[in-house]
Amino acid sequence: MSGTRQVWLKAWLVCGALDALWASVLTVVRGGKLAEVWLFVASGPFGDRALDWGLLGVLAGLAVHFALMAVMTGTGLWLARKTMLGQVATWKAGTLYGLVLYFVMYGLVLPQRFGIPFPDPDRFRVALGLFPHIFLIGLPMFTLFRRTPQLS
Repeated sequence: MSGTRQVWLKAWLVCGALDALWASVLTVVRGGKLAEVWLFVASGPFGDRALDWGLLGVLAGLAVHFALMAVMTGTGLWLARKTMLGQVATWKAGTLYGLVLYFVMYGLVLPQRFGIPFPDPDRFRVALGLFPHIFLIGLPMFTLFRRTPQLS
């Protein structure tokens, strides 16, 4: 397996798992059931009927989550390899990429699909959304990208 493919796979699995764990724990801490978050994710592309799919819906939600993470990881890797984002300090690149991912998800995807208002007037909820995009996706991703040398 090539170095680029290996780092993509590692970043995809690590960041996908960290973000999935965050979403799961946050749901339970807020008093919800673990399945709820994944049924909600599945309802994005499959519609509200996915909310009643049970275990199949949970698995579909996880598949959607990891499919989205694959795109985020591929885009991040391309940016790290082909743009000046790969030349700046890892913490800057990872933070910026995490912010961009947050704004795409919370500013475009969620309002379009679910009618969720943006910006959220609750600063605590904003922080709960920003945290995983920066600290569990952007920073680990760019740290992994930086540790893997580019092949010419």
